[in-house]
Amino acid sequence: MDEELRMIKTAMPQTYESIQRKAAQLGNGVYSMVRRGVMGRPNCFWAMEGGRVVGTPFADSHPVAAVVAQSLVQFGSAHVCIIAEPVKAEG
Repeated sequence: MDEELRMIKTAMPQTYESIQRKAAQLGNGVYSMVRRGVMGRPNCFWAMEGGRVVGTPFADSHPVAAVVAQSLVQFGSAHVCIIAEPVKAEG
């Protein structure tokens, strides 16, 4: 996991920027979603940039999967970063 997180920071600048931007918007729970995706949990985080891929794909049944797949086929992309919205703590 540490190697993948280091790769995001050093070799995937657009992905790292997207993660930071989303964390500024939604809070530090975003970093938890990234770690979960890197550890193999689906539907949390997946990114592709410059031929590098990190995280775990979203399940085919997840609504975002079809949209992303269609967009990649139709338009291509140099950078994709998908982060699930962290669950907000109750109370």
